Amino acid sequence: MKYLGLDLGTKTLGLAISNGTIATALKTIRFDDLNDLIVKLEKVIAEEKVDLLVLGLPKNMNNTIGPRAEATIEFKEKLEKLNYKVVLQDERLSTVSAHNYMIEADLSRKKRKEKVDSLAATIILQAYLDKKGN
Repeated sequence: MKYLGLDLGTKTLGLAISNGTIATALKTIRFDDLNDLIVKLEKVIAEEKVDLLVLGLPKNMNNTIGPRAEATIEFKEKLEKLNYKVVLQDERLSTVSAHNYMIEADLSRKKRKEKVDSLAATIILQAYLDKKGN
């Protein structure tokens, strides 16, 4: 089974890929609107032969659903209408963790900005895989 991890932002979508054990950063897609994003994402799904999408759900720290999480749920529903299998994975602090990893690796601010979304998607996907394995 092939998995694609997704970290949805307002203008970017970070992607990570896995065959079921280790998640690896794939790339970041920049988009203008959700329709533009879905067209670009469908190309990746077809090229990579993905079976399951793991979409990060950005809950608030108190476990409530805010505007970003609502937008994520709406995106999930659009993907499901296109017959994609999508699971939500709690992604609280994934972007913070991604930044911290890159700071520890001494990446420049510019490099961190380029890679943060795909690294956050990797953290989201790896968390799902680890949970699924237990």
